[in-house]
Amino acid sequence: MEIPTTQVKELRDKSGAGVMTCRNALLEAEGDPERALQILKEKGILKAQKKAERAANQGLIEAYIHTGGRIGAMVEVNCETDFVARTDEFKELAHNLAMQVAAMPAQFISRDEVSGERDDLDLETACLLLQPYIKDPGKTIQDVIIETIAKVGENIKITRFARFELGK
Repeated sequence: MEIPTTQVKELRDKSGAGVMTCRNALLEAEGDPERALQILKEKGILKAQKKAERAANQGLIEAYIHTGGRIGAMVEVNCETDFVARTDEFKELAHNLAMQVAAMPAQFISRDEVSGERDDLDLETACLLLQPYIKDPGKTIQDVIIETIAKVGENIKITRFARFELGK
């Protein structure tokens, strides 16, 4: 089957995956771009799961102050190497995560941090990784991190975050 280069380019723009990876996904999906995108997402999740146990000791701290200066947030995002920490994809992720923390207050990073059964807690709002992403509510923060892991090829973790609101 012949895959047009324009179709490969469109899939690459949507997914951020490499040219050959996009081409192979389109071949596997028999030319269907939506199915190819789904295949790439599934492969990204598998890739992220394989990397989950790897140490992430590098990274950066990103701060965000909302317009008007009444709300601010800081987030520490870690990766495996300082090389990845300097990439535009990683910096953009850290910035977007800081914006997320400012926009939607969370108490925990993940469900694992919640002790016992807490009926008084809505896990989707209390856990940062389970929150809907402010720039695309169809995705969770965990989905966004997995997509970035697939792009940069390294494990990424949120280590800690803080949110500040004037008067609170």
